[in-house]
Amino acid sequence: MKYLIITFMLFLSCNLGFSQDKKPKLTIKNHTVLEKETVYGVAKLYGITVQDLVIFNPSVAELGFKPGQILKIPNKGAAKPIDFKIANPEKPIDKTKTVLHEVLPKETKYAIAKKYNITIQELEKLNPEIVGGLQIGSKLYISGKRPKIVVPKVITKIDSVKISKEIKKEIVNVKDLSKSKPAEYADYKIKSKETLYSLSKMFSISQENLISINPELANGVQESMTIKVPIATSIKTETKKEKSDLLKYSKNTTKKQLAILLPFNISKMEGDTINNQEKRLKKDGFLNMTLDFYAGALIAIDSAKTLGLNISIKFLDSQETKTSSNVENLIIDNNLKKYDALIGPFYKIHSDKAAQMLEENNVPVISPLSKDAGKSFKNLYASMPSSEFIKDEMFDFMNQNKGNIIAIIDPKKTAIKQYINDNQKGTKIINIDINGSLDTDNLKNSIFKDKINYVILASEKTGMILSVTNALLNLYKENDIRLVILENNETLDFEEIPLARLTKLKMTYPSLSRDNNSENAKIFENSFKRKNKIFPNQYATRGFDITFDTMTRLSQDKTFEQTINELASEQVESKFDYFKKVSGGYVNRGVFILQYNQDLTISEAE
Repeated sequence: MKYLIITFMLFLSCNLGFSQDKKPKLTIKNHTVLEKETVYGVAKLYGITVQDLVIFNPSVAELGFKPGQILKIPNKGAAKPIDFKIANPEKPIDKTKTVLHEVLPKETKYAIAKKYNITIQELEKLNPEIVGGLQIGSKLYISGKRPKIVVPKVITKIDSVKISKEIKKEIVNVKDLSKSKPAEYADYKIKSKETLYSLSKMFSISQENLISINPELANGVQESMTIKVPIATSIKTETKKEKSDLLKYSKNTTKKQLAILLPFNISKMEGDTINNQEKRLKKDGFLNMTLDFYAGALIAIDSAKTLGLNISIKFLDSQETKTSSNVENLIIDNNLKKYDALIGPFYKIHSDKAAQMLEENNVPVISPLSKDAGKSFKNLYASMPSSEFIKDEMFDFMNQNKGNIIAIIDPKKTAIKQYINDNQKGTKIINIDINGSLDTDNLKNSIFKDKINYVILASEKTGMILSVTNALLNLYKENDIRLVILENNETLDFEEIPLARLTKLKMTYPSLSRDNNSENAKIFENSFKRKNKIFPNQYATRGFDITFDTMTRLSQDKTFEQTINELASEQVESKFDYFKKVSGGYVNRGVFILQYNQDLTISEAE
């Protein structure tokens, strides 16, 4: 296939090699365990499964890791363990060679630096994009030279995929959106069989707050009663939408138009007299994130073309900062009101502006990365679930399993305690005193033998985590107990917390992404690697997921909004399951509930 070069833009090109034998022969090398390393982390480091690691190192399953421990590492794809000789004993890192590290959930800069015996400053110097924080799935350079990043003035065009020319206009300040401010409450008519509990869940509001807004509910819920509900909430239906392969419904033959607004900020780069393009790419984490997202979107476009989807794509430079953008000019000059959907901009304030301008034409605007609530417009689709929605999904899962829910909360975790008090009244809270002592008798009396006991632990103190998990393991043999965390907790990665106890307690947690070993996921990863010489990070995968989901919805023989109301989808890492907000627009509640298993794998919870 020939590629037609037609316009400006940026793209990422890296020089990392990868090869894999079709029938690998078994070879073994040693790995010395460093402080804070995990089984999962070492397996990922060498591209093998956790099961392979445990087969060759049986003690790991029961005892976990200890610093200084020597592990036997089989090559990727090795089958069953046999008699072997050590082929390549581990050597110190060769500073002249490129070494990459993929950031895992809950890893810190300190842990990564210590793992490779370098300083945090050295790590940040090699990876300036992490100065503001780590991103799960991103690839960090530990040693060697970073590959050259080529920033051409052109990108490729694939048949019907159209790329716009840069619009060189002054950045326009975002105007006041106060004209579109909705009312504080909306009316809702109660349906048959709805209860105070179901209403509180539907609108993500506590029963007490719902009654305070509607005092008549204190006398009972009656069918056809009209009540006031907060407009910022979403309507969560009791019926689960069908999770579907959107491709099997693709019947539309009319060409659709999709615009993708990304903050390349080309004019800033061209006007930078201090930094050349390569220096800017090393310093500018936001630009790197944009390019990763863009690279993932291009793979989605390639996939759509292969599948024969009739969609024309236009990329536009939104020229975004936190307070300004070129969005208004782009919408007017490119007549985007005629388009079928728009992905972007990145910042919520600018996607709000785009939705406001396109609301009259009902052009769907999909906000790709922001978790902020923002304004409410009927055509705005927030694709990133908020932190409260994530907690809601975890509690919904536990309630659907008719679980006995217990919470053990560090006194400093006031926000989580407030959330539970306001929204999850059925939760039994076991108090911990100021010295961190757990009331084990109270915990024991709160456990039910005939139910799954979900024990939420909210603490980052190693001593408290050990104390609670010890108490749970003492009750584990006679009861069904699951450890639950609601938020990311880096302390659980420390070697002081044995992995074996977390797997025994089937630690369960909500996540916006999950490992996907499906054939489609492998196709994406291999396509990205082949095109960019590097594996995709979380932003590249996000770019693919949201672009491919949007394109397949546009290819249905129905409106975009109808597909949102009727169908949920799962892509490589993300789930898209939207619910309508009372005030207008949609929020994605696509959350995975994952659990640790005793074979040291992580899977969707049962």
